[in-house]
Amino acid sequence: MPDNDVYDITILGAGPAGLFGAFYAGMRGLRTKLIESLPQVGGQLAVLYPEKLVYDVAGHPRILAKDLVSQLSTQGLHFGPTVCLDERVELLARREVGDGEEAWVLKSDRTEHLSRTVVITAGIGAFAPNKLEKPGVAHLEGRGVEYFVGDKLPLRGKRILIVGGGDSAVDWCLNLKDWAESITLVHRRDQFRAHEASLAELRLTNIPVLTFWELKRAHGKDRVEGATIFNNKTGEEREIEVDAILVNIGFKASLGSIVQWGLDMADSRHIKVSCLQETNLPGVFAAGDIASVEGNEALSLIATGFGQAAIASNAAASFLKPEARLFPGHSSEMRL
Repeated sequence: MPDNDVYDITILGAGPAGLFGAFYAGMRGLRTKLIESLPQVGGQLAVLYPEKLVYDVAGHPRILAKDLVSQLSTQGLHFGPTVCLDERVELLARREVGDGEEAWVLKSDRTEHLSRTVVITAGIGAFAPNKLEKPGVAHLEGRGVEYFVGDKLPLRGKRILIVGGGDSAVDWCLNLKDWAESITLVHRRDQFRAHEASLAELRLTNIPVLTFWELKRAHGKDRVEGATIFNNKTGEEREIEVDAILVNIGFKASLGSIVQWGLDMADSRHIKVSCLQETNLPGVFAAGDIASVEGNEALSLIATGFGQAAIASNAAASFLKPEARLFPGHSSEMRL
């Protein structure tokens, strides 16, 4: 059934930016709703790498992604927003809701929601891992071949082959170096896409880093038992005994129906916003990875998302009450 209750603000996406935006909306006294397409809050942190260490969040020199999600959830839900999980918004439109007032209608795959303002914090949209099309890989997926690691406990004392050259591949090497019996990293070229500091730390370990090497075949009947790797320059092949293969070769992302909502897009993945996170639609804001401030390159960092979400929620408060200041006051002066 449609929800005919009109909320002050509805935040689409319950990742780090969405959760922090909900906190600030609560600080401004706004009736808040969070809608998340995943069955849990936390976004990529919760789904892609809950066991990975995050190093670039202010106040946390290092923190497990799942622990950061837990703390963000406690903070973001402090003021009791309505939370709708496993629900995907498909349509955004204006509608009169009575007494001459118009609000945004958010039609999902389940129902309709009404809101005076909207903040889109959908990150990179829906995402799925790039699959490795090599013999044995599909057969052993979930039985030693993994694209995501939700729990690293099963990898304790295992021999692990990691495939990839981005942040995820390098981070898993560092995360598991004192956990696994052995780790081998293969990357199809000699240029990495990981952070320089992580690469420098990796070079100080005893983990073999084999550039220009790729996975040719995964071996095993019911579980991974080994792998064939090959050098894509010389053609040399090696058989190695491994218990697990972690494939980190990126993922596909799509904003889905968002691109059809009449928003000015900077490109196929980013919504163009002002310095106050305003889109071209009145009362609709965007923050986090999905937002491109004044058409500039997006700085896709959790830290950036926090700041943008705070701006968006406070700008929404000012939109609802033009006489209200954008600045909410210091939290230390408030009773939380």
